[in-house]
Amino acid sequence: MTVENVSEIALMAGSILLENGAETHRIEGTVSSICQSYGLNAECLSMSNGILLSTQDSESKKITSMKKVCPKQVDLYRIELINSFSRKLKNNKVSYVDAIKTLESIQNSPTFTFPVRIFASCMTGFVYSLFFNGSLIDGIASIFVCLITYLITEKISNFGISQFFKYYLAGFIIGGTSLLSHILLPSIKENNVITGSIMILLPGVVLTNGIKDVIFGYFSAGIAKFCEALIIITAVSAGVGTALLIGMKGF
Repeated sequence: MTVENVSEIALMAGSILLENGAETHRIEGTVSSICQSYGLNAECLSMSNGILLSTQDSESKKITSMKKVCPKQVDLYRIELINSFSRKLKNNKVSYVDAIKTLESIQNSPTFTFPVRIFASCMTGFVYSLFFNGSLIDGIASIFVCLITYLITEKISNFGISQFFKYYLAGFIIGGTSLLSHILLPSIKENNVITGSIMILLPGVVLTNGIKDVIFGYFSAGIAKFCEALIIITAVSAGVGTALLIGMKGF
């Protein structure tokens, strides 16, 4: 197999990891491991929005490749599939065509359906509202708040708006609908509803991966993830605060 083919396989695997929320040390380790499985020396540098790879064969033929990754999500299932693919290559090298087919099947593997994601979102708000000393009626209100928030944010995501505005709007919806539920039914405590509902927006995986990267010595990548998490938290907080401020002045 040529150096170019191995580089393409490794970069494709690394980009799947990056776009699905894998840690930096995992991405670089997996990409280098795939190249080594085919007998190549490799140096990989993973950044927040792309991967840089330099490979060299026994004849000192060296190739440097780069792949940019823009859309991101969190999908631990795809990360596990790539890890399994990388481990199997050490004992069973596959052809270029088979490797690309396997990676394409991983990239196109089915995700949870929209109704399942909505159900999980609503249950998250319900459980956390109860967890933070909310009553049963607060939890039920959180279900409707999470439902409205998820439906709207899912729709506006298709318009390619900035991440900050998306989370700001989501926070505004949560704050506004929670306050409205309290106005319609005073026994509902809007603070408990807000606390439970915003859990569907908090970047727990991003923050955890940032901590892992710092622990493994990838300070720039870890700080970048911290900044991303901070932007999301700030946007959500600003949205909720704006809704509450408008609600207090209006009522």
